[in-house]
Amino acid sequence: MKVAIIKYNAGNIYSVDCAMKRIGVDAIVTDDKEMIAKADKVIFPGVGEAKSTMEYLKHHKLDLLIKDLKQPVLGICIGMQLMCANSEEGDVDCLGIFDAPVKGFKPDGINKIPHMGWNNLRIEKESIITREHEGKFVYYVHSFYVPVNEFTIASTDYIEPFSAALNKRNFYATQFHAEKSGDVGESILKNFINLK
Repeated sequence: MKVAIIKYNAGNIYSVDCAMKRIGVDAIVTDDKEMIAKADKVIFPGVGEAKSTMEYLKHHKLDLLIKDLKQPVLGICIGMQLMCANSEEGDVDCLGIFDAPVKGFKPDGINKIPHMGWNNLRIEKESIITREHEGKFVYYVHSFYVPVNEFTIASTDYIEPFSAALNKRNFYATQFHAEKSGDVGESILKNFINLK
């Protein structure tokens, strides 16, 4: 099986590669469009800022490639946010795979922004995240979030409920860092890799 991790101007990409190795998958980190298109599974990870990252994707025509992929695709953190319709971070239009906005957390006087650390999952629909993950803790670092919507398969509460994970057809996404979420994250990554 060929697994491609999309290489672009975002951080945290190599920690995803390390997580793949831990579950026995030898992935390729690449920005080669042909290699990405021919991969059996594609991971679109990253840590970064929405506007500059979208500009990079468009400049390298990776935006068109990602939207057209037919194999299972997993977006992580900024990867998930960029798969949505638009983001308040830089007021930018994103890939539009999920018809949902990305909003900034509003201070509530109690909780700190960014949302950083471990928080638990509530399962909305079974997918790569299953009932066995109900209440389990995963790792977050983010100031922007996707509201709960028709594509939400798991949610988390912080200031308000938000989408922890999304799914539409062959596109999957997690706001949390599965690669940094211990055994829970590894089981979710395995479920993605094992998709038929």
